[in-house]
Amino acid sequence: MSVITKDKTATEFSSTLVQFIEEWKDKPGSLIMILHRLQQEFGFLPRPAIIQLSQMLQLPLAKIYGVVTFYHYFKLTKPGRNNIQVCMGTACYLKGGEDIIHELENLLGIHLNQVSDDGEFSFESVRCVGCCGLAPVAVCGTEVFGKLVPDKLPEVLAKLKSN
Repeated sequence: MSVITKDKTATEFSSTLVQFIEEWKDKPGSLIMILHRLQQEFGFLPRPAIIQLSQMLQLPLAKIYGVVTFYHYFKLTKPGRNNIQVCMGTACYLKGGEDIIHELENLLGIHLNQVSDDGEFSFESVRCVGCCGLAPVAVCGTEVFGKLVPDKLPEVLAKLKSN
């Protein structure tokens, strides 16, 4: 199955995604699990894919959007190739997490939950990532950057961009 995205390109539902949806669609409480799998497929939840899912599950679009917008994890816009998650849990906040966010805004020329013009970077504020001993922390993919200070961010961004 395919859907048409905003930029007029077809976005295919892989056969494994369709199979997953078919397997789980009639099980109670499976919507969040299906949405996680859909986001895993596309990297975010494009509107055409949500519409297609609504039809497949025979659920009102409003119900799906209610779930998607309630949980911070779900993304309705495509993140940058490097989506940086800045921890703002208590330890990171107290040790300078907010300074990390401000410096990322300065260096990247974007604000929280925005994507750089080249599509390379985006960043978001998240709650505790479980690395309190390394506070303040930022995570990108599977890489954790601990004991961050604003002066180290150019080095972090250069490393991410080169990968």
